[in-house]
Amino acid sequence: MLKYKNYLFDLDGTLTDPGVGIRNSIKYALDKFGLPIPDDSLLNEFIGPPLMESFRKYFGVSEDESRLLLEYYREYFGTKGYLENKLYPDTVEVLEGITARGGRVYLATSKPELYAFKIVEHFGIDSYFSYKVGNTMEETRCAKKDVISYLFEQTGIDPSETIMIGDRDYDVIGAHACGLPAAAVLHGYGDREELCNADYILESFTDLLYL
Repeated sequence: MLKYKNYLFDLDGTLTDPGVGIRNSIKYALDKFGLPIPDDSLLNEFIGPPLMESFRKYFGVSEDESRLLLEYYREYFGTKGYLENKLYPDTVEVLEGITARGGRVYLATSKPELYAFKIVEHFGIDSYFSYKVGNTMEETRCAKKDVISYLFEQTGIDPSETIMIGDRDYDVIGAHACGLPAAAVLHGYGDREELCNADYILESFTDLLYL
């Protein structure tokens, strides 16, 4: 028996490891813009939160400059970067386990839907999702709480029967803002300290099936 009926999944760092593609896309954008390229440890901080926000935070650029960097980022990501990605080893087992036990799986990502939908189709996991939502290309739905709220509007699912699963504090904060518990995976890009406010810390992804 599952504890919850509805399972909302983040994408980057939770279901797939997008590190190579995102880092390469950021490097392409920074080089084209004329900014120095930092080491990968800083670039990994971009995985999860909204990109424009991260460009402003880590490079001190203006709103307009961050939007231009995002355009450059998408030049690479939209053609090559989204394919420089891989499923985490237990992703299919978890999605299969939830659906086989009568649970419903949803995608709730801050990645634009244009890319997110391509990625889940590319990896053959699209059929597990009862519904998928993400950000817009205009970045009008980038906050995780807005993504979750939009999913509720579109599906009418009961928040009291729902849990959010992610790998960054951004996912935990968004879930709690919507009144949801949050489960945090440790195989992604947030460490145990960052994820300390999650309701559940998953030592293994498959632990989600036995909450």
